[in-house]
Amino acid sequence: MAYNPEKAVSYAERWWNSYNPAYPKFEVDCTNYISQCLFAGGWRMTGYPNRSRGWWLQGGTWSYSWSVANALRWYLDSGNRATRKQYASDLQLGDVICYDFEGDGRVNHTVIVTKIRSDGTPLVNAHTNNSRARDWRYKDSAAYTLSTQYFFYSIKP
Repeated sequence: MAYNPEKAVSYAERWWNSYNPAYPKFEVDCTNYISQCLFAGGWRMTGYPNRSRGWWLQGGTWSYSWSVANALRWYLDSGNRATRKQYASDLQLGDVICYDFEGDGRVNHTVIVTKIRSDGTPLVNAHTNNSRARDWRYKDSAAYTLSTQYFFYSIKP
């Protein structure tokens, strides 16, 4: 099944401020939530049972890329399911942004694009500190620093 960004966004809108009981809930839940959105959008799980490869959740366990922001970033960088973009304005609904708040090369947070403003800039939904239609720059976050780096991913159909 091809990725359907409308289904991913619909899921993101349904569960932005609550937790789907069909999935585990993590104290730091951002990447788990984004993985659920991608799965709802049609991504198939791959790589089970290897926790370090692929992207999956099964039998009460999961791959690192399902639940850890930095691992999802490396999975997205593999090029199989996403294309790195240079600017936030290159993103569309259902695409993903990863955040490295310290600027140290290790991603700390992930979000999904759920709206596009009339000027072309994205708004995002996230978990951990649950948010909906938030400005993609995240400058209002306590985690934001002047060193914040962004990684923009267009999810392939």
